Amino acid sequence: MKLKLLLLFTVFSFTCAQSQIKGVISDQNKDPLPFVNIFIENTYKGTTSNEQGIYELNISKPDTYTVVFQFLGYKTVKKTVEIKSFPFELNATLLDEQISLNEVVINSEDNPANAIMRQAIDKREENLEKINSYKADFYSRGLIRIKDAPEKILGQEVGDLGGGLDSTRSGVIYLSETISKLEYLRPDKLKEKILASKVSGDDNGFSFNNAIDVDYDFYNKTIELGNNIISPIANNAFGYYRFKLEGIFYDDRGNLINKIKVTPKRQNDPVFEGYIYIVEDQWTIYATELSISGTQARIPVADSIKITQNFSYSKNDNIWAKISQNIDFKYGLFGIKGDGRFTAVYSNYEFNPGLTKRDFSREIVSFADEANKKDSLFWQRVRPVPLTDEEITDYIKKDSIQIVKDSKVYKDSVDTANNTFKLGDILGGYTYQNTYKEWSAGITSPIQTITFNTVQGWNANVGAFYRKSYDDYNRYLSINGNANYGFSDDRLRGTLSATYKFNNTSRPYLTVSGGVTTQQFNASEPISKLLNTGYSLLAEKNYMKLYDKSFAQIGYSNELFNGFRLYANLSYERRKALFNTTDQVWYPQDDRDYTSNNPIDPTAYGIAPFATHNILKLSIDARINFAQNYLSYPDGKFNIGNEKYPTLFVGYEKGLAASIDGYNFDQVRMRVSQGVDIADKGKFQYNLKAGKFFGADDISFVDFQHFNGNQTNIGAGSYLNVFNNLPYYAASTNDSYLEMHAEHDFNGFLLGKLPLLRKLNFNLIIGAHALATPDNKPYQEYTIGLDNIGWGKFRFLRLDYLRSYQGGFQSDAIVFGLKFF
Repeated sequence: MKLKLLLLFTVFSFTCAQSQIKGVISDQNKDPLPFVNIFIENTYKGTTSNEQGIYELNISKPDTYTVVFQFLGYKTVKKTVEIKSFPFELNATLLDEQISLNEVVINSEDNPANAIMRQAIDKREENLEKINSYKADFYSRGLIRIKDAPEKILGQEVGDLGGGLDSTRSGVIYLSETISKLEYLRPDKLKEKILASKVSGDDNGFSFNNAIDVDYDFYNKTIELGNNIISPIANNAFGYYRFKLEGIFYDDRGNLINKIKVTPKRQNDPVFEGYIYIVEDQWTIYATELSISGTQARIPVADSIKITQNFSYSKNDNIWAKISQNIDFKYGLFGIKGDGRFTAVYSNYEFNPGLTKRDFSREIVSFADEANKKDSLFWQRVRPVPLTDEEITDYIKKDSIQIVKDSKVYKDSVDTANNTFKLGDILGGYTYQNTYKEWSAGITSPIQTITFNTVQGWNANVGAFYRKSYDDYNRYLSINGNANYGFSDDRLRGTLSATYKFNNTSRPYLTVSGGVTTQQFNASEPISKLLNTGYSLLAEKNYMKLYDKSFAQIGYSNELFNGFRLYANLSYERRKALFNTTDQVWYPQDDRDYTSNNPIDPTAYGIAPFATHNILKLSIDARINFAQNYLSYPDGKFNIGNEKYPTLFVGYEKGLAASIDGYNFDQVRMRVSQGVDIADKGKFQYNLKAGKFFGADDISFVDFQHFNGNQTNIGAGSYLNVFNNLPYYAASTNDSYLEMHAEHDFNGFLLGKLPLLRKLNFNLIIGAHALATPDNKPYQEYTIGLDNIGWGKFRFLRLDYLRSYQGGFQSDAIVFGLKFF
C-alpha cells in the first residue's frame, strides 16, 4: 500500500511539473467540468479536460496567448495571458449558457427547425468539400469498464480479467492510448502513422483504438456504425427524423448557434437521437450530441452508443473543423455488463497541404519504431488529456501485476491449478499447458462427438493435440490427431496433421496430413453430422453419403503480395466405396426405408458408385482482394476488405496417375463474390461460380463438381452458397457449370416503415439462386424471408419461404435458419 501511494504521488507530482498550461475547469457551483475543449484562439492546437476537469495544454514557447474554453451548454470563456515561464496555471469557471427562443419568430405553418435543417442539408456537400485534404495530430484514449462480472460464463471461469476486477468484480478491463499523425484526402483516403501506443498491463501491446475506426463524419449521408446510420443532415433525413428548435445562443465570435433536437420518426430505424447544433447563415455543424441504441445499430452486445463532437472555427482557414470526439457506450450480454468511452483529440491541422493520391498507399495504419516502448516521461510530455485518478491507478496496478504475471513462478502456479483434472473434463476434454514455455497439449472428449450414420452406425472421435507458440504467438506449430471408431462397421480410422505458421504478416501456413477417414462425396459437407443423426434416427432419412479415403497430403498457403493469396495442395488418395451396415431407426416409417449409400442411385443397395482406385491430386488456387487496405502492426498485418470491388477466386485442379485411366481429369474454376451496402436500403450480396472439366468423361463420382443442396428444411450460416430446395447430388456434373446466388437484406428499410411490424424489428430478405449444367435444365430458387427474429438481444433466427423451378415449377419449402451474430 505504501508503494502504491508513493507511486501515485510520484506520478501526480511529475504530471504537474511537466505541464505547460494547466488548470482545472469548473462550473459556477465549483463542480469540475469534464471534456471541455481548450484551444489557442484561431488555431487548432488544443486539448480537452478529463473527467475530473483537469487539463494540460502543451505550448512550445513563452508568448502571449488567448486561451479559449468551450463546452456545450456553457458560455465560452476567453482568457488572454502572457506566459513567461512554464508550467503556467490557468483555471476557468464556465457559466451556464442562456439558451432561449425569445429571439426566434415562430411561424405556425412552418417548424423553424425544419427551415434550419433544410439549409444545413442544402449546404452539406459544399461544407464537406471545403476540406479537400489535411494533416493533423491525433490522440486517442480507450477505456472499458465491467460491472458485477459473473464468476462463470457458459460454465467457463471468467477469472480476474488481467487484474482489472476489484472485490465487487467490477473495474477497468481495457485502457489504452495512441499518439498519431494523420493525413487525409477526399473522399476516403485516410492514413495514420502511430507514433506511440500504450496498453495498460501489457508493455509489449499495441493499441487497437485508431483514427480509422472512429472517423465519423456527419456531413456524409451515412455513418458506418455496425449498421449504416442516416445522418441528420443527409438528403433523405426528413424521411427519418423530426426536428425541433430547442433554442439559440451566441458563441464567442457572435455566431448564432441553433440547438436542434433530433428525434426518430420510427422505432428501430437506423437513426440517431439527441441534439445537433447548427451555425446560422453558415449552416455548418457546431457540435453534436447524438445517441443510438444497439438495436438500431445492429450491434446486439451494445445497449447504447453516444457520439459527442465539437468543432472549432479558424478565421485564417475559414473552416469549422472537428477538434474533439467522445464515444460513450454501455453494453451487456450473458450477464456481463459495463460501459466505456473512447476519447479523441484532433489538433495542429494543416488544411489543403497539396496531398495527392500518390501520397497514399493501401497501408492505412503503420507504427513508428519502438512505438510501444515510450516511457512515462514521454507520455507525460505529449499526452493532451490528463489521466484521471482511476486511469493512473489502473496503469500502476496492472503494470506491477504484469511483472508478477510474467514470472515463471506465477505462470507455473496458475498452470498447476488449471492443469488439475476436473470432473467436467470428462465432457469437455482435458488440456495441459505450460504458459511460460508457450505450449499446450490435450485430449478431446468422445462424448461430444458421438453421432450416427448408416455406414458406421454409432461412432465417436477421440482427438489429441499439441501446440507450441513462438515469438509471442506470431509463429506456431500445431499437431492434431484424431481416432474414429464405428460400432456398426467395426472399423477404427485415424488421421494425423501438423501445421506450421511462419509469420503473422503474410501468414504462410504449411500443413502435412494423412490417415484414413470417412468423407462425404461433397467435400464441402453440406449436411452436418449432428443434423444427419437427427434426420436418420427420427425420420429415417440418411442424407449423408460417405466413402472411405486413405490419404497423404501437403498444403501451403501464403499472401504473396497485398491482396493476392495463393493456396496449393498435393495429395495421394485411395478411395473405396462404402455401404450401409445398419438400419437402426427410432421411429420407423411404414412408407420409407433408408436409401443406399450410393449418391447416384438411392435404390442401388450394394452397388458401388465408383471403383476402388488410387489417384494423385494437385490443386492451385488464388484469392484476389482488389484494392485491399491493411493495417501494419509491428506484430502482424491485418487486412481490410474493400466492398467497392469483388473478391475473385481462380483455381486449377488436376487428377493424375490414377490407377484407372479414365479417372484422370483437369478442371478450371472461378468464383466472384461481393457485399455492397446500399446506403439506408440495406445490403446486397452475390456469389457467382463457374468451372469447366477437361478429359473427365469417365471420372470417379468423387471428383464431380457437387453443389450444396439441402433437403432438411433447416439452414445455417450464409445462404449465398447453398440451394435450400435442391437434393444434395441431383445436379452434380463432370462438365461445365455456372452457379449464381444473390440476396438483398433490406435491414429494416421496408418493414421498419410499417406500423406494428416495425416494432418486431425483423429484416426482410429476398434472394435468387440459379444453376446451369449441360445435362440438366436450368434450376432456379427464389426466396423471401425474415431475419433478425428473436427477443431482446437474442435474435438468432431466420425464416424463409422459397419456390424452385426447373423447366417449370418444382416445389416450395419453408426453411428455418439459425445464426449467431
